[in-house]
Amino acid sequence: MNLVALNIDTIPLGQPLPFALRGAQGVLLAHKGYVIRNRAELEVLLARGVSLCVDTDESGDSHRSYLAQLHQMLQSDTQLGQIAVMKISASPGAAPPRERERETVGPPAWLELQVRATQLLRTPQGQEFGPRFHALHEELARHCAQAPDAALLALVLLSAQETQMYSATHAMLVSVACMVTARETLRWPEARVLQVGRAALSMNISMTALQDHLAQQTDPLSWPQIMAIENHAMQSEALLRQLGVADPVWLEAVRRHHERTPGPLAQKSEAEQLARLIQRADVFGARIAPRASRQPLPVTAAMQGSYYDETRQVDEAGAALVKTLGIYPPGALVRLASQEVAVVLRRGATATTPRVAVVISRTGMPTGEMIPRDTTLPNWKITGPVAYKDVRVTWPLERILALV
Repeated sequence: MNLVALNIDTIPLGQPLPFALRGAQGVLLAHKGYVIRNRAELEVLLARGVSLCVDTDESGDSHRSYLAQLHQMLQSDTQLGQIAVMKISASPGAAPPRERERETVGPPAWLELQVRATQLLRTPQGQEFGPRFHALHEELARHCAQAPDAALLALVLLSAQETQMYSATHAMLVSVACMVTARETLRWPEARVLQVGRAALSMNISMTALQDHLAQQTDPLSWPQIMAIENHAMQSEALLRQLGVADPVWLEAVRRHHERTPGPLAQKSEAEQLARLIQRADVFGARIAPRASRQPLPVTAAMQGSYYDETRQVDEAGAALVKTLGIYPPGALVRLASQEVAVVLRRGATATTPRVAVVISRTGMPTGEMIPRDTTLPNWKITGPVAYKDVRVTWPLERILALV
C-alpha cells in the first residue's frame, strides 16, 4: 500500500469517485464509485482527525492521470490557484461503477456507512431516496446476517463515541439490534426481520438534523424543538409516504415507535410488535450514547431500561433484546476480576461470559496488543461495566474487528 495525502479541494463532488478514498492508516473511507455529494461530508471526517488519502498501488491509473495533468499544468506555467483546485478524475475511457455495484465482500467501511446514512437521512431526496435507502439497508442487513457480532461491536462502539453523526449512527444500531433479535430470538420470518430493520433505520427521518444538533446542545430545549420531538413519529411517517414508501406495516411501526404499550407481543398487531421491539432497542441505544448535556449510562443500566416495561414488569421485546445482545454486548467495555479493562468482542455461551480482549492493564496502561481473555474462568470473570468516558485511550475500529 502506497498512501498519498489528498487536499480536500482535489476530491470530486457530486460524481462517482474514480478511486478508493482511504485514511492515513489505510482504512477504507469510501469505495471507488461512491458519490460524495458535498464538501460537508468530507469536513465531518477532517473534524474527527481523519486524513484523506489515495492508495496509488490500488488507484494507479487515476493517480497517474492526476500527476500527468499536474505536470502538464506546471510545464505550461498555469497559475498556482488553478493547480491547487485541480480535481482527480478517472482515467480516459474508465466507466464509473454504479453505487449498487459496491463490493459485497470483506468487512464494511463503517465510517463510509455513517456518512452515507447521515447524508441520506438528513436530506432525503425524492426519487433518489428509495434506491439509496434500500441499498444502505441491504448492506446493513447483509453484515448483521453474516457477522452479527462484528456489526453490533462496530455500532455499539461508534454510538458510545459519536456526537456529530449521532442520529444516523443510532438508527443503524437500532436497526441492526432489531434485525438480530428478530432473527435469532423472536424467530420472525425473514421478511419481517428486514421490515423491522427498515422501520428502525427510518424512524427519525423527520428530525435527523435536529437530533444531531441536540447531541451537542447544552442549552435547555426550545419550544419548537420540544414540539418537533413530540411530533417526529407522525412527521416521519408522513415524510416516508411522500418519499414513496407504501408498506403499511413499516409506516405504522414508524408512527408507533414511541408509544408506551407494555404487554405480550402476541396481543399486538404485526406493526405494533415491530414498533415495540424498535422502542426497546431505541431506549438502549439512546442511553449508551454521549450528549454534550449529559454522560451516557453504562451498558448494564441501558439494558435494564430496555428489560423492564413501564409498569416495572419484564418486557417481552426487551427481554428478547437482552437475551440476544447479552448483558455485555459486543463493543462494551468491561472490568475483569484481574482489574484489567477489556472490550467485548463476541457474545458468549451465557449473557455474562462474552469473549473479550484486554486493552488496559491492571496498572492502568494501554496493553498495545489486545490480549484475549476467557471470562468463564474465575480470574477473568467480568465484575462490571466500564464507561468510555473513563478510558482515555482509543483504538482503531478495524483492529478490534480483526479479533472478532
